[in-house]
Amino acid sequence: MATTGIVEFRWHGRGGQGAKTACLLLAEAAGLQGKFVQGFPEYGPERMGAPITAYNRISDQRCNIHSNIYNPDYVIVVDETLLGSVDVTGGLKKDGAVIINTPSSPQEMRARLNGWGGKICTIDARRIAEQYLGSNLPNTPMLAAAVKVSGVLQIEPFFANIEASFKHKFAARPRLIEGNMATLKKSMEEVQIG
Repeated sequence: MATTGIVEFRWHGRGGQGAKTACLLLAEAAGLQGKFVQGFPEYGPERMGAPITAYNRISDQRCNIHSNIYNPDYVIVVDETLLGSVDVTGGLKKDGAVIINTPSSPQEMRARLNGWGGKICTIDARRIAEQYLGSNLPNTPMLAAAVKVSGVLQIEPFFANIEASFKHKFAARPRLIEGNMATLKKSMEEVQIG
């Protein structure tokens, strides 16, 4: 956790992949665990497939900072194709971590991160989402990976709070609740921390 008591996340994805939704779910889950939270996207030209950025701040004390996050503790890359066009490790704290949706290992990803020497974590979010949800919806696995790697939330209350949120959101589609919960649990098991 950051020395200021605030843990900051920056999400990189493409429009339609659910990075903004995962960011907001992280904020909701943290708020339900009694944390002070912020979760917000940075909008540019909104179109399907366009790069997007979203941010979270999580703290045990009220946070009066209201700006984008320039030096995050954690960066979550929902789409690895962004590595060629976005400096995802820009400003990332040296003791932080980057979490990438890729079938590659953390060691294999190091060469693609412009000399980043810190912690690299990987998860094959696409495979897990397709296995449990039937389509490439990488946001749920990436949310689980962010919670696991950061340690910012207690795991069992996180599962309970997210399940309650899914029950509300997907009340008419209970299979989505089961699929998302299985996705979260499998992702917690499979994230590779390098």
